[in-house]
Amino acid sequence: MENNTHSYIQDERNKNIKIYINGEIYNRSTAKISVFDSGFLLGDGVWEGIRLHNGKLCFLNEHLTRLYDGAKQIHIDIPYSKEELTNIIDKVIKENQMSSGVHMRIIISRGEKFTPYQHPSANVGPISLVIIPEYKIANEKINTNGIKLASVDTIRGTGSNQDPKINSLSKFNCIAACLEAIDKNVDEGLMLDIDGYVSTCNSTNFFIVKNDEVITSKGNYCLNGVTRMKIIEICKEKNINLVEKNFRLENVYEADEAFVTGTFAGVIPVIDVDNHLIGSGTRGPLTKKLFNLYKNKITKLYSNNE
Repeated sequence: MENNTHSYIQDERNKNIKIYINGEIYNRSTAKISVFDSGFLLGDGVWEGIRLHNGKLCFLNEHLTRLYDGAKQIHIDIPYSKEELTNIIDKVIKENQMSSGVHMRIIISRGEKFTPYQHPSANVGPISLVIIPEYKIANEKINTNGIKLASVDTIRGTGSNQDPKINSLSKFNCIAACLEAIDKNVDEGLMLDIDGYVSTCNSTNFFIVKNDEVITSKGNYCLNGVTRMKIIEICKEKNINLVEKNFRLENVYEADEAFVTGTFAGVIPVIDVDNHLIGSGTRGPLTKKLFNLYKNKITKLYSNNE
């Protein structure tokens, strides 16, 4: 992959990973899903990305809660309890003999259809459950050197159209923003909400820092990021001033620091937005502090000593 928020160190072991599909384990080369699957046909489903660190799934409950809540909102009944799904994930981990440095993609679709039609009455069977584990260690150069953003014309949806708080398989809103970012030769697109306030990036959540205060959107039009939530928790625990409020691009250009958060790479500095240098154009001190606090939190919670 190119240098971006999901850059990782290539690992030859990924050529031979074992993938779970609807109760069966397949080698990567033979893993297939039906062309009549709702996820393939319509992007009809939900997903989660979870890190495996020292044999433990990071923030598992938070991720599964978001997965089940999203499925419920789009009327997909997951026929497994959280405990049962966790056991299935553990089975996949054991089949792959994995222990750390792994990113798990959990995918649930509405299942197979008898004809390519959006109405759920065309579905003929149970949901589809796919679990893809890969060896993925984030390229930490990104956490030091930072990324560049550009504001894009594609805006975030609302709960009245495609609810941006659902981690849906239908990602075209974000893909459209990503394509704009590519055209502008930057790493991600910075997306506004329907009122013109800064909301989120196409695949990460966005923060700025001004006068030692951490600022993020109210979260009304962005995915409820687990890492975003953890950074907010850390700020409260460490008495770092944080506020969730509406702000505009002009506030971003005048920020002392900016950063994005995501499950994969944690906390990534933003050094430039719309060709406006942010602060000194390098990772700021508060961004670095939050990166280390988040990393230490994971190490403490998921160390081999527990």
